[in-house]
Amino acid sequence: MFADLGDKLNAVFKKLRGEARITEKNITSAVKQVRMALLEADVNYKAVKTFLAKVEGRAVGSEVLASVSPAQQFIKIVNDELIETLGGVSPALHLSPHPPTIFLMAGLQGSGKTTACGKLARYFAKSGKTVVLAACDIYRPAAIEQLEALARQAGSNFYSDKSSKDPVQIAQDGLSYAKKAAADIYIVDTAGRLHIDEPLMQEVKSIRDKIACDKIFYAADAMSGQDALNSALEFDRCLNITGIILTKTDGDARGGVALSVREVIGKPLYFIGTGEKLDDFEMFHPERMAGRILGMGDVVSLVEKAQDAFSDIDAQGIAKKINKVGLDFDDLLNQFKMMKRLGSLSSIMKLIPGLSQAFSKMGDISTDDKRFKRAEAIILSMTPLERRKPQILNASRKRRIAGGSGQSVQDVNKILNQLVQMNKMMKKMTKNNFSGLF
Repeated sequence: MFADLGDKLNAVFKKLRGEARITEKNITSAVKQVRMALLEADVNYKAVKTFLAKVEGRAVGSEVLASVSPAQQFIKIVNDELIETLGGVSPALHLSPHPPTIFLMAGLQGSGKTTACGKLARYFAKSGKTVVLAACDIYRPAAIEQLEALARQAGSNFYSDKSSKDPVQIAQDGLSYAKKAAADIYIVDTAGRLHIDEPLMQEVKSIRDKIACDKIFYAADAMSGQDALNSALEFDRCLNITGIILTKTDGDARGGVALSVREVIGKPLYFIGTGEKLDDFEMFHPERMAGRILGMGDVVSLVEKAQDAFSDIDAQGIAKKINKVGLDFDDLLNQFKMMKRLGSLSSIMKLIPGLSQAFSKMGDISTDDKRFKRAEAIILSMTPLERRKPQILNASRKRRIAGGSGQSVQDVNKILNQLVQMNKMMKKMTKNNFSGLF
């Protein structure tokens, strides 16, 4: 998400870097280009107009400092206003002092609503909360089975009543079940519906009222663009939603919906779904997202991902092994597995300041995840002894490994050389207390 917008905004900033100072003329030109970038990113026109009025007002006003370049000043102004447009601060998600906290998920058919329920359950389950997922979609084929499978993957409890044809009663019975299970969180998945379907809208209102929901989320499909916002407005009028969960953002490079939510609906964006896996789900932080859009990275999110992915790493053991004999291919294979938990390499690099703009120009450091898979195939084609002792890899062994992995001998030599270079680099790092990095 925001890949296209980020590229276009950075092209605007690049032009400003050649200017000696900010003037009304070059700001007007820059703002015009930003307007085009935002509209092409499918940002709501009203949101664009409000955003640019604030940016232009600040850029040609008294805030311009002589000590910074025009580009730096303009980037700061755009960054500040982006944060404000995205919601200003992360929305608070207070849980009820009298458990369970009740979440209701509503939305259109096909918006990723049921998957969002599973991801939300997983989000809370990871922090040690007891969660119950209730299946109140009795209309879509296999909806109950899908939610049950997601509950199992998320490590949460599940409630359904296939014999009942009353979603309101199912929601009430599920709440009783959640209370008996001493659940912290109770999540109700409702059927997808159009806002013009009066009987179904009345049904979801009844569910909301009967179980006294604490939070009502609207699942908005990022790929449906402004249509998602129009529908969200209608659901808000009917249900008074608490906020938005933006789904399928990995399939939308524009990001216009996220930038328009606050201005159009007046409700915060709480979570975004960033991939197909249950863990591809994160709380929405306006300041972090603004940094990603502008190519400044997002170190906080990267650290959070790393803490989760590398919680079981033995830093002291690695440091000792590097100093003594160096890492082998078994170690490299383990690193690949850990990296997979973080996500694609390109997505990780975009979170790192400085690399977010330069990652596509980094020569030997590939952002192509297929290369990871090829390297993994080569390592898995080695015998356990060869992985532990790479120095025994002679010409015949290399030919066998190349044939077994479907790669060339040159590729095998390349990964051998990468291991050598990595050990050299790591040995230098251990001298600077490498283990302290973890």
